[in-house]
Amino acid sequence: MTELVLPHGTLAAHRRPRLGYAMVIGAATLFAVNGAVSKLALDGSDIGTVRWTELRSTGGFVGLALGLALLAPGRLRIGTRHELGRLAFYGIVGFALVQWLYFVAIDRLPIGIGLLFEFTAPVLIALWARFAWHEPVRRRVWPALGLVLVGLGFVAQIWDGLTLDGVGVAAGLLAACALAVFYLMGERLVGNRDPVSVTCFGLGFASLAWAVVAPWWSFPTSELSVSVELPHGLGSVPVAVLALWGIVLGTIAPFTLSISALKHLPATTVGIVATFEPVAAAVIAWVWLGEALVAVQILGGVVVLAGILLAETSRWGSAPAQVP
Repeated sequence: MTELVLPHGTLAAHRRPRLGYAMVIGAATLFAVNGAVSKLALDGSDIGTVRWTELRSTGGFVGLALGLALLAPGRLRIGTRHELGRLAFYGIVGFALVQWLYFVAIDRLPIGIGLLFEFTAPVLIALWARFAWHEPVRRRVWPALGLVLVGLGFVAQIWDGLTLDGVGVAAGLLAACALAVFYLMGERLVGNRDPVSVTCFGLGFASLAWAVVAPWWSFPTSELSVSVELPHGLGSVPVAVLALWGIVLGTIAPFTLSISALKHLPATTVGIVATFEPVAAAVIAWVWLGEALVAVQILGGVVVLAGILLAETSRWGSAPAQVP
């Protein structure tokens, strides 16, 4: 079906930038806290990254689907096969892969470093806007890319022969690709659907994909009762409690906030504000989990963030919303 481009002012008239900024910062904070919670669960049990991702996705989908079915059943309708296909792709790549690759990265790397690799996504967004969408992009994108690569080299301490776990680094970089898809496709999808239903269908298709990869009848339910010691003598809690946190405050709330923000801000702006997450996660991991970074890695992180900021400001404007 022919795609209709909405007049730029039509969408802009309904945007509330301040609300969008608040949503992104809230989502970034919740994601950062969830990184520490998830690392405790993964380190304290044998549940594994695949099952942890499957649990979060499925729990999030069930919660949102029940809520929409009761309060707004019309939002669960899908208009065309084309829309169904886009939502399926978005769910598998933008939700399932982003979450799983992120957990693989932080399972093998310090949380702050894993997130730095993942949050090179804004550079990919700027490059995609230039070469795929043919948007005018300022030349600063190239020095931005250079800063990111140099900064990551400092973080990885490549002069010591790549001291970081190779699988963790690869997972972080692939997570960046999937995160770019999350922002770019999300920017288009919220032009046609409400953010809550986009999040619901995204988690639904992610859950379906994980159910095929790892059937639920083989889920290690006994691991949910394993007790995990909390840092700083705060006692212990079952993995099930951490899982509940991960579903509600680590999945439903932050994903909904992130996608809702794309209704008020372009993907590039959401990306730049979302870089608050690796900073917050590194601080939380240091204070709560005792994950300290050496000085050169902190310097590398600052250089990476500078490159990301430069890349985000290289895009002149956001692509117009499209209606299928």
